[in-house]
Amino acid sequence: MAKKWGQQMKRWIMKSMDLPEDVMMDLPRITMIGQLHIYIENHRGLLTFSDKEIRLLLAQGQLLVKGDSFVIKTILPEEILLEGKIDQVLYLDK
Repeated sequence: MAKKWGQQMKRWIMKSMDLPEDVMMDLPRITMIGQLHIYIENHRGLLTFSDKEIRLLLAQGQLLVKGDSFVIKTILPEEILLEGKIDQVLYLDK
């Protein structure tokens, strides 16, 4: 019950202060340019990387990106820019 109340309070603050959801709800912000680039902000760390797959830790779960010819162009503590052919972007509850 306390967790649900906390979520409702965050939503109320977000709406009252006109803050973006990704900031208040601790969600990743994902920007894709076609199938060529994906920029992911607000992740918690790189779990796995290969030329066909990248897995990032999120505050709640994981983000899995599948494709081909992946190259990490930029990596910062909470941001990553990936280049290659992106086929799938999946949220995992693990």
